[in-house]
Amino acid sequence: MDKKFKIAGLFIFTAVMLAPAMGFAEGAVGGEERYAGFYSYIALGCVVGVGLAAAGGGIGMGAAVSGAVNAMARNPGFYGRIFTNMLIGLALIESLVIYTLVVVLILLYANPFL
Repeated sequence: MDKKFKIAGLFIFTAVMLAPAMGFAEGAVGGEERYAGFYSYIALGCVVGVGLAAAGGGIGMGAAVSGAVNAMARNPGFYGRIFTNMLIGLALIESLVIYTLVVVLILLYANPFL
């Protein structure tokens, strides 16, 4: 099966599984019924955002480690410098995922839209 069809199937499956949950959700209590759907879309966006950030970070880390291991295998004399630069790069990649998590937590719990 082609990779594009697998990705499209995953998105369709996710949409089919999440759409009814938002459609049948009860309204908010205390006069905020008009924002109930809005908050569910914020939650859905947060889940998708963290998932994409984690997937992108994982792919980036895999590529960085692969390149560093290949470089170390070709020139073992520079093992220390390559390893140090790889760790710094991995820390920077992971920090981007953590920044995404912080933004998602702010959107979920601080409610800046009120």
